[in-house]
Formats: sequence, structure tokens, C-alpha cells
Amino acid sequence: MLCPQSLQFQLHVETLVLEGNNPATVLLKYVNDSGIKSLVLGSYSPNYFSRKLKGSSVPSIILKHAPECCDVYVVSSNKLMTNSLNPLLATEGDLPTINKQKSSASSASIDGVSHSRSSSLASSHLNFPAFLDGNSSNYASLQQKLNQNLEDVTTGLETVKECHISTSSEQLDIQDEVERVRLELQTTLAMYNQTCEDLIHTQNKVQLFSSEYLEEYRKVNAAKKREENLRKIAAEEKERHLEAEKEVETARKLLSEETYERQIAELKALQQSLEKKKTVDALLSSDHRYRRLTREEIEVATDYFCESKMIGEGAYGKVYKGDLDHTPVAIKVLCSDASEKKEEFLREVEVLSQLHHPHIVLLLGACPENGCLVYEYMENGSLEDCILERNSKPFPWFSRFRILFEVACALAFLHNSKPEPIVHRDLKPGNILLDKNFVSKIGDVGLAKIISDVVPESVTEYRNSVLAGTLGYMDPEYQRTGTLRPKSDLYAFGIITLQLLAACRPNGLIMVFENAINSNLLVDILDKSVPDWPLMEAEELARMALKCCSLRCRDRPDLETEVLPLLKRLSEFADMRTKVEKNIIQAPSPYLCPIVQEVMEDPQIAADGFTYEHRAIKLWLTRHSVSPVTKQILQHKMVTPNRTLRLAIQEWRSQVTSFRPRS
Repeated sequence: MLCPQSLQFQLHVETLVLEGNNPATVLLKYVNDSGIKSLVLGSYSPNYFSRKLKGSSVPSIILKHAPECCDVYVVSSNKLMTNSLNPLLATEGDLPTINKQKSSASSASIDGVSHSRSSSLASSHLNFPAFLDGNSSNYASLQQKLNQNLEDVTTGLETVKECHISTSSEQLDIQDEVERVRLELQTTLAMYNQTCEDLIHTQNKVQLFSSEYLEEYRKVNAAKKREENLRKIAAEEKERHLEAEKEVETARKLLSEETYERQIAELKALQQSLEKKKTVDALLSSDHRYRRLTREEIEVATDYFCESKMIGEGAYGKVYKGDLDHTPVAIKVLCSDASEKKEEFLREVEVLSQLHHPHIVLLLGACPENGCLVYEYMENGSLEDCILERNSKPFPWFSRFRILFEVACALAFLHNSKPEPIVHRDLKPGNILLDKNFVSKIGDVGLAKIISDVVPESVTEYRNSVLAGTLGYMDPEYQRTGTLRPKSDLYAFGIITLQLLAACRPNGLIMVFENAINSNLLVDILDKSVPDWPLMEAEELARMALKCCSLRCRDRPDLETEVLPLLKRLSEFADMRTKVEKNIIQAPSPYLCPIVQEVMEDPQIAADGFTYEHRAIKLWLTRHSVSPVTKQILQHKMVTPNRTLRLAIQEWRSQVTSFRPRS
């Protein structure tokens, strides 16, 4: 309540809250303790409250029991009551002021009654959230309405107090009514607070459920998109599956047709094979150009294929040395699992049975049932053994010249066969065999082919044929185009010639000889096991071999008109040297020409101071400008007869002739 400190009314107002069960008792106690001199109270007015409160009012109790030192003024709407001894202090002129003081005091007392509850109500909802729409303006409006309702309730309570404060009998009823209303208000506020908490909790749940709903919604949308994509993929896969099924069905039909055609082709091939076998057997049994042998005869001749009798082995099978009618023979046995070599075996029988040449291996007999071919025995093995095996006895140059001529004669015989030319296709040192006198013969004609339509050399024709032969000796044009010509053997012959000169394997020989001839260093690459190479003849032979190794057939020399004449001349030269080696005692080294390594008949002195055979040095000077011995450049190409050396040689010849034993 408002307690003025004097009778004079002031504008300064203070608010005081007193608590207790009986307002009158509490107010009197406060007046006595504080020594208040003046107290103004409001009185009850029946116009502001509908029902009449019973019992004594607070103002009447205060007027009755207030101390004498305190002047009490009770202001009502139509009168003013006081306990002062001087009632004239309240005049009509002072009534407005008193009414104004009364209004302030009344407001103070109303604030005293309702301040704690309104403060409690306001404080309990300061944190109330806007839970309906998440909008702060809604919450502020709701809070404003609530405060307005509280103010209305407080105003009503104050009105009740003012209406019933005049009588003390009504004070208790008002107090009970106010207490009841206060309890109801507290209960209402508690329920309201609980409702707010429930709403907040519900709002949190709603927000949680909303976030979960949004997450589930996103998941559902993602699942729908995935489902749509999977449906598209499934549709595409289904289309591809249908296409694949169509392709498989088409492939099955084609496979069944091909299988049927293959079965028919196999039946036809089997029938043709049986007919061919019958024909071959009939030919072999009726062919009198060679001897037909039995399996028992072959086994006896080879001591039942004893390993000690084996003298060679290849892709076709093994070769054994045997004795047939007290004659040494070579027996080639086809491998039992080499069924694909059967055709090669039959071709070799067919070719060899109709070829008779002194430089082609002679076929003595055959055993078709066992796949065996019987040849004449060649004591000195193959040309490859003589070239590459250093442990064998020396292989002189004149033997090499003669062998090349013999091989060329055999090739010319094959290429001129009637009615169709024959190409060997696998000519190499391993297929050139040597007898006991080192006479060469071509063997292993299993890959030989009879050419019915020879393609002209000026025409390049490509054929889809299976290549046959040995790499290193195979014609490059034949490898590239598949077209086989007689000059395909000439390429292999050129490689063999270079091998005989250098005694090495065929790889890279062409380039080595080209560089050596261009650099005048042929002597450096010739076989070192031969000390007396005739350099001019060796160079002629090397140049001829390089022409035979040309990449195109049209660039290679003709075998009969170009190669054979040169080889015949060189072979005759080798025979003459052989006779000299057999009949003449070794001459002193000064009598030998450094170029041809022969006893000189017309010695001539060259610019380097060395003496040469006149024929040899003249041929040398037409091709070179360096010394055959020192390799230094010659100052001139003039030669001078060495008559002293000629007389010495003639005297030596006469002595050798006189001491030669007579037959």
C-alpha cells in the first residue's frame, strides 16, 4: 500500500507489498511499526460489484483500531470519513486532491494485492515459444492477450476490495473469495504452464517428425529415381537380351548348317582319302622303278631300329644306317605320330622314283606300310657338317668349287624336268650329301613341288599358299607373295655359295659380303681354314652369289646361261689345281703367285716390288689400284718381266720331272 509520510499530498509515490492472512491486521501492524502519521484508504462502492460482501470491511477496522497519533482518512465516492479530532481539515476544496490521493492509494493497494501474482504469471511465460507456426509475432500477441486478461482479473479484484472494504463483516468473505480466486488462478497458471510445456514437447516432436518425414521423403524420392533408372536399365538389358537371343538363334542355325556341311565334307574327304589310298597302294604295288620292301626286311637291315644305327633325326623322323643285300644304305623312317607327313612321304617317293641324276640321291626302295625310304648311303654326311664342324679334316677350296658346280647341275636338271619343272623348295647344306669321294648329291626332296603353271618373272602374282622351306634359305619374294618359281631355288643356292666361302651360318651373310667387296677386304672374311684361296676366283664366285640373292626373281641371273658357265670354268680350274696337288711336289714359296697360289709360268714384277703371275696381276690391276700383298696404293700399273725367276722356275720344273716316278 501507499503510505504518505505527512498530511500534505506529494507527487512522489512508492509501492509497498504487505503479506498476511488478514489485510487489516497487517496494515495496522505496519502503521504502528513505521510510525505513520496519516493514512488514506479507499471505501467500498456497491456500484462496482454485483454481489454484496458480508462482514466488517478493512477501512472500518482501521478507523476503529488505528493509533491516536495516526490520522486515518477513508474516501468513498460520496463521502470522506476520518478518525481525526479536527474533521474540518477535509474541506470541499481539498476533495479533488484527496480523491487524487485516494486514487493513488487505491492503486497502490491494488498493486499490493495483485503484484506478486501478475509478476509470477508474467515471469512464467517469458520463455513461451511460438509453437503454432514458428512465428514470434503470434507468440507476442498471445502473451499480450494473457497479460491483458491478468490485468482484468486484478482490476476486478481491486474493485471487489474497494466495494467491500467499507464494512468489516464483509472483509472476511472478500478475503476468502480472493484466496479462492488466487488458488484458481494459480491452478490455471500451472495448467497453462503444463500445457505450454506439452505444446513445446509436441512441437519438438513435430519438428523431429517433420525432419524424419523430410528425410524419408528424400529417401523415397531417391528410391523412386533408382527404381526408375533400374527399370530403364532392365528394359535396355531386356532388349539386349532379346537381341542376343536372336543372334544366338541365328548362330545356332548357322552352326547346324555348318555342322551338316562339315559332316558332308568329312564324309567326302574320307571317301576321297580311301580312294586315294587305294590308288597309291595300287601304284606302289605296281611301280617297278624302285624295290618294294617289307617291314621285316627294314627291321633286319636296321637291327630292329637300334639306336647305334641312327645317323640323323629331323622333323619327319629318324635316319638309320643299314645293310641291304650287303650294300650300305640309309633308311629314313617316318615318325609313327607324324601322320601329316604321309603326303610328304608319298611326294618324295613319286619324285625320286622318276629322277635319275648323278647328283641326286638315288632311291633304292620303299616300305609304304611302315613309312620307310631306302637311299644309297653317303659316307661323308652332309655339306653342313663339312662347313661348320671344325674338327673334321680340312675342306679345300677346289672341292668347294666343284661341289657348287655339281649342285647347280642337279638344280638345272630339276628345273628342266618334263613335262613340268620341279622346284626343290628346301635347298640347304643339310640336304646336300657327300659320298666317300666327296661327290655331292641333293637329297630330301619331300618338299619338292611340280609347277604346272610357271608365272613369268616380270609378273608379280600373289597366291594364298602354305609356305614350305627353311628360314634363311627361303626366297624373300616367295615369302611375300606366295608365288613359287624355279629361281626360288637360286636364292638358296646363292646363300650356300656364300657359306662355302665364309664357313659360317647364313644369317647376315649378304650384307657382310657386300661390304667386304666394296672395301676390297674379301680376304678378311674368307674361311681361315683354307690358306690358299684363289682371290680372283673367290671374288667372282662371291659376286655371282650376291646376284643370286637378289630380292626379286627378275634380278637374279639365269641358271643355265650365266651361273653354270661360270661354275664350270671354276670347276675346271679346281680340277687343274687338284691335278697339280697330286702330281707336283710342293714348290718353293717364291715360285708361287701371291694371288692364285700357283707356280708361276710368266712372272712379272709389279709397282709394289712383288712378283706375280702375269695373267693374275693383269686381271687384278683392271679391278684394283692397291697391292694384293701390302694393300697399299700402287704408284703405277706397269709390270716388268722377272726373267731370272722364270729361269729358276723352269730349272725347278725340269728337276721335278726327272725325279717323278714312272708308272
